[in-house]
Amino acid sequence: MNVNVQSHPEGCVLEVKAQPGARKAELRGLQAGMLKVCVTEVAEKGKANKAIVNFLRKTWKLRGSQIEILSGETNSQKKLLIRNVSPEELVQLLVDCGIEND
Repeated sequence: MNVNVQSHPEGCVLEVKAQPGARKAELRGLQAGMLKVCVTEVAEKGKANKAIVNFLRKTWKLRGSQIEILSGETNSQKKLLIRNVSPEELVQLLVDCGIEND
């Protein structure tokens, strides 16, 4: 899978391409090595960022404290820290969600 996932002392770091204001919240595959995450909330006052974290947390059945935005809070390209999940486990979560392994 050509997704940008780096190891981190607390878990792993995932690169995400955010698309706020979409019709529905969904994972829309990989784009340039980043996971494309669509949310219905607009990109103002952190609403879309919160929606992305909540959507991924629910999708992957993680606790709220396990996902944190490390960088890109005001950018569509973000780096998320996923705590207590190895890069290999994260890739498996993506496969389980139907993200194609290319």
